Amino acid sequence: MKRIKDLPLVVKVLIAIVLGVIAGQFVPGWVVRIGNTFTSIFDQLLRFFIPLIIVGLVTPAIADVGHKAGRMLFITVVLAYGFTVFSGLFAYVFSVGLFPSLVSEGSMAALEEAGKDFPAYFTIGIPPLMDVMTALVLSFLLGLGIAFSQADVLMRGFAELRVIIVRSIEKVIIPFLPFYIFGLFMDMAAAGKVAPVLGSFILMVAVIFVMTLVLLVIQYSVAGAVVKRNPFKLLGKMLPAYMTALGTASSAATIPVTLKSALSNGVSPGVAGFTVPLCATIHLSGSTLKITSCAIALMLMLDIPFDFLTILGFVLMLGVTMVAAPGVPGGAIMAALGVLDSILGFDPTHQALMITLYIAMDSFGTACNVTGDGAIALIVDKIATPSSRQ
Repeated sequence: MKRIKDLPLVVKVLIAIVLGVIAGQFVPGWVVRIGNTFTSIFDQLLRFFIPLIIVGLVTPAIADVGHKAGRMLFITVVLAYGFTVFSGLFAYVFSVGLFPSLVSEGSMAALEEAGKDFPAYFTIGIPPLMDVMTALVLSFLLGLGIAFSQADVLMRGFAELRVIIVRSIEKVIIPFLPFYIFGLFMDMAAAGKVAPVLGSFILMVAVIFVMTLVLLVIQYSVAGAVVKRNPFKLLGKMLPAYMTALGTASSAATIPVTLKSALSNGVSPGVAGFTVPLCATIHLSGSTLKITSCAIALMLMLDIPFDFLTILGFVLMLGVTMVAAPGVPGGAIMAALGVLDSILGFDPTHQALMITLYIAMDSFGTACNVTGDGAIALIVDKIATPSSRQ
């Protein structure tokens, strides 16, 4: 049991998918209904948590950035947000240009009926304390208010709330996610709906992986143009950070390697020591690319209409929400659930598919995040300390 507990989350999710598909072919209907009973209760629990995740994470994140001051901080935050928003818009252009020819529109529309062939025995209503948009507005109001009024008592209170929310994600949401995904895929397999889902998943994972590599080339092309150096050589020196992040799936755990790689690219120690740890928290280009691409692919396959302005609003809000993403596996998608719900209208079934897709690609999204941190460090070094650069 200890060995199973110590497995990476992505491995647990993949095992849950395989076991769910297999079980759905053979188990009797009453077993599927028990699984759907669990998933329906977990759905309710997740809906309850989403506004708390937003208030508990976004509020202290905004307040913390607002408390700090300095030219280097301002430059780093603007670049990190700009890179993140660009990655979302890049994902939109790439996705709408490529996905319609790769996936069949409406191919997963049958998922709208998920759970209806084998209804849950019972469910427990857990109404959220507020809706998602209320939570977002409240978080901005409180975060900015705390920052500008120097409300240290409130800041400490929300910092403690953030610890509670992160622990809840780590100890309640994340451990039960594999069981939730198992139940979802068991229901789809029992209802004969799993084949188009799995085929689409594999295709999306492959395409989005290529997108992260293209994004890194673009980021380092920008950084190379700013510092007037070969972008591919700069990117090559960040390879140790990329490979480490693939193994750890954690930006925080990769900070020492990212810092060393940034220094090898000639970033001054003071700038590297400031920007790399900060960007590990506020810069999530890879995560934003994955979430945006997966959302567009699912909307195409579920025949959900969308337009550029809708996705633009989603990306702009997602870029802010990513600042609050907790440093746990799957933390970014948890922080994004509220925006997926409020702007794109994703219901619990859609959110479950987003979680599954995101976690299946967690490592190379994190690798894209931390490697992009090196590009930001190069640009900040050039702008913040121009006299020391040729």
